[in-house]
Amino acid sequence: MRQYGMLVALALIVVLFQIWTDGSLLLPNNVSNIVQQNSYILILAMGMMIVIIAGHIDLSVGSLAAFVGAAAAVMMVKHDMPWVAALVVSLLIGAAAGAWQGFWIAYVGIPSFIVTLAGMLLFRGGTQILLEGQSIAPFPRGFQEIAQGFIPEMGPYTQYHNPTLLIGLVVIAFVLVQEWRDRRRQLAYELEVLPFNLWVLKCTAIVAAVVAFTLTLASYHGVPVVLLIMCGLLIGLGFVMRNAVVGRHVYALGGNKAAAKLSGVKDKRVTFLVFVNMGLLAALAGCVYAARLNAGTPQAGINFELEAIAAAFIGGASMSGGVGTVLGAVIGGLVLGVLNNGMSLVGIGTDYQQVIKGLVLLAAVGFDVWNKRRVGS
Repeated sequence: MRQYGMLVALALIVVLFQIWTDGSLLLPNNVSNIVQQNSYILILAMGMMIVIIAGHIDLSVGSLAAFVGAAAAVMMVKHDMPWVAALVVSLLIGAAAGAWQGFWIAYVGIPSFIVTLAGMLLFRGGTQILLEGQSIAPFPRGFQEIAQGFIPEMGPYTQYHNPTLLIGLVVIAFVLVQEWRDRRRQLAYELEVLPFNLWVLKCTAIVAAVVAFTLTLASYHGVPVVLLIMCGLLIGLGFVMRNAVVGRHVYALGGNKAAAKLSGVKDKRVTFLVFVNMGLLAALAGCVYAARLNAGTPQAGINFELEAIAAAFIGGASMSGGVGTVLGAVIGGLVLGVLNNGMSLVGIGTDYQQVIKGLVLLAAVGFDVWNKRRVGS
């Protein structure tokens, strides 16, 4: 109910601002802009959702993203390192930082709030030291393409971007096959499923949404490179959390740590891996943000952790842990992103934008509390 509720809320927000902005919100260039503007927050939100499902929190992701972006800038600009090598090293730095924090949380037993708060200060200071208080730019074109680029055009000339249309068809086929397989599997185990008419309506709505999104992107420059990266992360992390043993153990730990330990879940190793994954995603988000700005800046990453946490809770995470999906985090991030973009288009000031986003977050968490009480009663 929570996830579908957020989907409906996202659709209503899109319709509202599409009308309010006289159709400017869903212009192809603005849709691509929304994707690229919010890419690093969506990447962080996926990792943050997994951290919250495990029953923890990470306050250091914004500072870690800034630190990794600064490190990448120093490697590429000051030491002339090839951008591919710099990207790989940056991701390794993020994984190492996540392992460092995961060690203190999982094996020493210090609460994640304290460890990541210390990490926030540590990485913020490290960013200032690396950059010496100044921005470093510019980056190689290949690195910039991570956040600013689009997949190249191929095939004969048409009114639309051909590779984007092909990707859209592949996505539609994949989604329909997956929906059919899930329904057959649930029926085989005599689980409750949607009535056939509602299931067909659901599939029709998904196909319509994919077609509309595909045609919108294909009428501009096509699929942004960063969107492919995010889709890969969404599919991979979604599969791990839904089908892999370690993913089910994350849910078990967040739902009831004592029961999970008694059931044989290796809680320390799972917690450690959760923070390694978060560090890796924070590093990727830092590289994407730096590539979008084409500079490593001391002020990068400020409030990124709050945006990621808000996206996770709006997307269905629970304060008590054990609840949420990676897709839900993306939906929550898109709710915030569309709100930001739409309010900017209609000229609402940043002060009122903060108030509105705060009310949206409060409403989402309040809905979660109300829903739990309703189910419990």
